[in-house]
Amino acid sequence: MINKPEEALGYFQQVGQSNPNYIFQSGLYREGIWTYVGRSQYILGRLPEARQSLEKALSVYPDDYLARIYLGLTLVRSGEDSRGLKELASGMKGLYDWLEYMNRTMPYTAFWDPLREIRSELEKDLNLLSSKDVDRPQLIASAEWIGKRMEEEIDLVRRDEQRRMNQELEWSRGRGVGIGIGIGF
Repeated sequence: MINKPEEALGYFQQVGQSNPNYIFQSGLYREGIWTYVGRSQYILGRLPEARQSLEKALSVYPDDYLARIYLGLTLVRSGEDSRGLKELASGMKGLYDWLEYMNRTMPYTAFWDPLREIRSELEKDLNLLSSKDVDRPQLIASAEWIGKRMEEEIDLVRRDEQRRMNQELEWSRGRGVGIGIGIGF
């Protein structure tokens, strides 16, 4: 989506029109189609359309933390700082908690944010949001980085999960490491 947002937007809109409640799932991570539509519109600077799509995303799936983060970004860029900052804080806190939960409860299967890059950025932003004077340009840049980094993280986790499943399949077929006793004549 990052490289060709206009092209991606067309595809996302087609999916949204044919299946408006579609939710992409990778492992236990979920993101609605309207989040993808709204994020593409945001990247293209179509803020009124992005707001509408992101609000629709949250009406379909209220725990879509990237939708909430991008709605906050859209609102802040549109001059609605009060609500925008609240949405950003809510989305960032939700995403942070979700990443923590995944790594705390599934330490052997979770591959989310293993170097804590995303969570560190979220912590920094949540502290920034709790201060009186919020540096909006810094916050916007950071929140956009989080969105891009989560998109990359989804791909990395999917790759790692596929690799793990392939290893388990090989193991179950007897191709894994084994212990044997050899008798020579």
